[in-house]
Amino acid sequence: MDVTTPATAPWLIVGLGNPGPEYAMNRHNVGFMVADLLAERIGGRFKRAGKAQAQVVEGRIGPVGPAGRRVVLVKPMSYMNLSGGPVNALRDFYKVPTAQIVAVHDELDIDYGTLRLKLGGGDNGHNGLKSMTKAMGPDYHRVRCGIGRPPGRMQVADFVLKDFSSAERKELDWFVDRAADAVECLVAEGLERAQGSYNS
Repeated sequence: MDVTTPATAPWLIVGLGNPGPEYAMNRHNVGFMVADLLAERIGGRFKRAGKAQAQVVEGRIGPVGPAGRRVVLVKPMSYMNLSGGPVNALRDFYKVPTAQIVAVHDELDIDYGTLRLKLGGGDNGHNGLKSMTKAMGPDYHRVRCGIGRPPGRMQVADFVLKDFSSAERKELDWFVDRAADAVECLVAEGLERAQGSYNS
């Protein structure tokens, strides 16, 4: 009988975003960008996850071979405000403890290009986090990718659903690369080490 324990269960790395080419370069989709880069690093391609409304890639992060930590990269295909359903279904399928789930998402209250990692907390009005917390509680990790606040009187919804500006795009590859590094460090070496290296 196969018994999954926290030591053998994979980590679920959830990039939050909206499916479809029209959203691909939106600020709200930075989580998808990080998930895509991580998939590239582990040499996998996203594919449909059975009945779950999501795409997944399975692989390992950390040392080469069996010492690497098992991970399942996830991109919910349900749109941002319904992300919790697919993530919860995959959590149950893979028997993942909530503390081994990582949400990678855009964060308004942090300057563009800045990262913050934490375990648990509120949703700060982020619909993807709100949906995940409603589905399984707040005790999952977050890799918060700062996008800054909207300029002037621009509405938050308009701001997050706009593409990164041309000035922001000059640093976007570096930012996504650093966020992917932070996820790998979190999984392989733990939250405290990752915070010490990447929080700014």
